[in-house]
Amino acid sequence: FGLMRLSWLDNVLVALDFAASSTMDGADVITPAMLRVHEWLMAYFRADQMQALPEMYAQGTLFQQKVWAELLNIPWGSRLTYAELARRVGSAPRAVGGALRANPLPILIPCHRVVAAVGLGGYAGSGELGQVRKRWLLEHEAARMPVAGYWQPAGLEIRSTALSFGAL
Repeated sequence: FGLMRLSWLDNVLVALDFAASSTMDGADVITPAMLRVHEWLMAYFRADQMQALPEMYAQGTLFQQKVWAELLNIPWGSRLTYAELARRVGSAPRAVGGALRANPLPILIPCHRVVAAVGLGGYAGSGELGQVRKRWLLEHEAARMPVAGYWQPAGLEIRSTALSFGAL
């Protein structure tokens, strides 16, 4: 699964990046906002009862904001096609795909729950590795419980600008 870097601006989560390096900047100050995000992500990866989303802000166009808001209405374990999501927001599947690709907060704003009519579709603009992550997230949600042999958070590094999860 790799590392995830979480970025904050004024104690508000603004980005989750899968392509993060293992080095992190910032002071070793842990804020309550970081702990809330940490708790939410740990619950997600354990498939525990989900709590309310932590405070976050996804910067984007009005159209992107509309698409991302609709993603929050897709329940855990459910999927929509790009075409179904496009109908919901009154747009076209390609435009919806572009908005999903620009999602700065994957997992929290669950763009992985949108799939192609045939196959998975893309994920986070990351090619083959993105497909692996998307498949894992969908299978994880379908199982609703941790499955032996699947990626689980192991070792968590937390600093003022980033959380780093490493795979087992």
